[in-house]
Amino acid sequence: MKKLIKPAILIAIGIFIAFPVFSLTYYTMARTSTPGFCASCHEIRPAYNSWKTSTHVNNAQGFTADCMDCHLPAPQDTINFFYAKTAHGIKDVFVHFVHGTYDREKSREHAYATFKNAQCQKCHRNILHIPNKRGAMLAHRTVLYPREGYEKKCVDCHRNLVHVDSDIYRYKQNQPPYRGLGI
Repeated sequence: MKKLIKPAILIAIGIFIAFPVFSLTYYTMARTSTPGFCASCHEIRPAYNSWKTSTHVNNAQGFTADCMDCHLPAPQDTINFFYAKTAHGIKDVFVHFVHGTYDREKSREHAYATFKNAQCQKCHRNILHIPNKRGAMLAHRTVLYPREGYEKKCVDCHRNLVHVDSDIYRYKQNQPPYRGLGI
């Protein structure tokens, strides 16, 4: 019985310490994973504003793709997600305090160069079914089934969908145009 007391005490201490640490970590990750938090940094504010006017926020489906959906691995891929999120945060803080300037165009080009098609395909899964747009369907086929040694990225064609400055909100209708009642 005496042999069980020490391990039981150590387990209880471990739970007592681990639960708050896990809770704080989870809370911190959840609070820092919102577009509003990203926009709290003045360097990111223009990207946030351009995102707000894009079809990734304003669309007929009512779906919103936020910063994490595109810029981080899927949350189910826990280790890569936490690593990438932490690395992005450290980089942004470093640039803010050390460089003092943020080259938006350079950052944008780096993001496009490092984008993986899987990041887009987290949301855009059925890209071969595009009624009445055979050319788009064929182009998407080259992304899904690339030839040997040839990789095509989603951002090769869809480069200016989100972070483009605009004074108007873009709204994509996926419905036939309203023709009226014919009266």
